[in-house]
Amino acid sequence: MAGAGAHLLAGQVARQAGVNRETLRSYERRGLLAAPDRSPGGHRVYADQAVTTLRIIKAAQRLGFRVEEIADLIDVRRHRHGQRPDPGPQARATAKLTEIDARIHGLQTIRANLTDAANAGCDDLTTCAQTDSCPIPFVDIAAPAPAEDTR
Repeated sequence: MAGAGAHLLAGQVARQAGVNRETLRSYERRGLLAAPDRSPGGHRVYADQAVTTLRIIKAAQRLGFRVEEIADLIDVRRHRHGQRPDPGPQARATAKLTEIDARIHGLQTIRANLTDAANAGCDDLTTCAQTDSCPIPFVDIAAPAPAEDTR
């Protein structure tokens, strides 16, 4: 990698961070990556810190964070001058774990229902759904999810 304060062209940044140039431009448009300076020839020129920022973005995506959440994480990192209290990365990771645990629970329920359905050998869902022995909980699945308490 280039030394501190080095200036890298878009292709170099993309290659070092393991993304393509279009991803680089997309992150710029979304505000995840600061707009680069321009060379006298009009080429986008980045500080080597851009590579680190891109690696943070990609790692956060692999951990399940959405683009909006990543933007907030990066913004917090950039503006941590005691100006506003923030829960920090640990609290955000804990919240993400809670979200993922809920999704896992939901997927386990779906898996159990599908396993029951496959094991029951139903050939006609309409007929099966009208019997008491149908393993698929159509009523429970079709019911709307409970509203979150917003007090």
